[in-house]
Amino acid sequence: TAPPTTPPPTTPPPDPGGKKVVGYFAEWGVYGRNYHVKNIHTSGSAAKLTHILYAFGNTTGGRCTIGDSYADYEKAYTAADSVDGVADTWDQPLRGSFNQLRKLKKMYPHLKVIWSFGGWTWSGGFTQAAQNPAAFADSCHRLVEDPRWADVFDGIDVDWEYPNACGLTCDSSGPNAFKNVVSALRTRFGSSALVTAAITADGSNGGKIDATDYAGAAPHLNWIMPMTYDYFGAFNAQGPTAPHSPLYSYAGIPQQGFWSDAAIQKLKSKGIPASKLLLGVGFYGRGWTGVTQTAPGGTATGPAPGTYEQGIEDYKVLKNTCPATSTIAGTAYAKCGSNWWSYDTPSTINGKMTYAKNQGLGGAFFWELSGDTGNGELIGAIKGGLG
Repeated sequence: TAPPTTPPPTTPPPDPGGKKVVGYFAEWGVYGRNYHVKNIHTSGSAAKLTHILYAFGNTTGGRCTIGDSYADYEKAYTAADSVDGVADTWDQPLRGSFNQLRKLKKMYPHLKVIWSFGGWTWSGGFTQAAQNPAAFADSCHRLVEDPRWADVFDGIDVDWEYPNACGLTCDSSGPNAFKNVVSALRTRFGSSALVTAAITADGSNGGKIDATDYAGAAPHLNWIMPMTYDYFGAFNAQGPTAPHSPLYSYAGIPQQGFWSDAAIQKLKSKGIPASKLLLGVGFYGRGWTGVTQTAPGGTATGPAPGTYEQGIEDYKVLKNTCPATSTIAGTAYAKCGSNWWSYDTPSTINGKMTYAKNQGLGGAFFWELSGDTGNGELIGAIKGGLG
């Protein structure tokens, strides 16, 4: 085909005013967590969100692929569990969370939905994708814009953990691979689509931010989400105990550059506009057991028990089972029996949103919706704090 007469702009147009409030919806939440798209509505959160990230699609064979077809578009919803109170029929062309998101967008026309690919478990395929970014981008566009659900999605989000560094798997594609992939996605999706990325928040010298040319990728992205949480946790089973989402450093922090402001300042210093950066918030805590010391820095014997995974618990549970008693570095913690937990509360989130405004950031994002209370108090704190 003939090349377009006008080359597409490399920089997408700025989003219309207001701060972004971006929340992840976990595909698997419809199972044990029993968290459905309807809950975004009943909690009052849909009105406060600007964007929903649907997590995750997979990356296999250098292509974007379906993560869980049953949850995505096959599961039949009863009237009681459906966003609009209308049951799915056996022969309708689209069911599952995709159809529920379509209904949610009808109720809240301001809401945009972005399909997120990768994540901790499914980032291995990005290495192959980086070998042929155009083919990868083409596969992603075909999937996201599939006629069955093209109206549901407003763009694509890349959660590559981590380019030219190690996550669950290690990537050695070089410092330009990420830029090449998102550039190809922008070209294929066009200037009007949303193309975003969640990236490492490792602010240490020579760490994961330094391993990749994120600044070179920034012009192709609407915004960038440094994952400013999970800095510390019971993946180091013996401790030392430390808050998983510190905003600032503090005396005795176990690792240099492992706090939110370090990541934000490093990304800004590389030339990424503050308005393209969103601050990350975790709607969960990380904790240890076998702890005797209340202050951070104590030893532990292993991860504290969690409902779905050891060492992790939702905010909605912790606010009742282990209420925060102290703060450090802009986040909260508590010791309950021999368990030590750190997490963000409405109060600490308010402080983080003040920081985001003072830094000129584009807003905030969080992982993930099901961790909030039934009345959406953490999302309320984000929205109110950015106000």
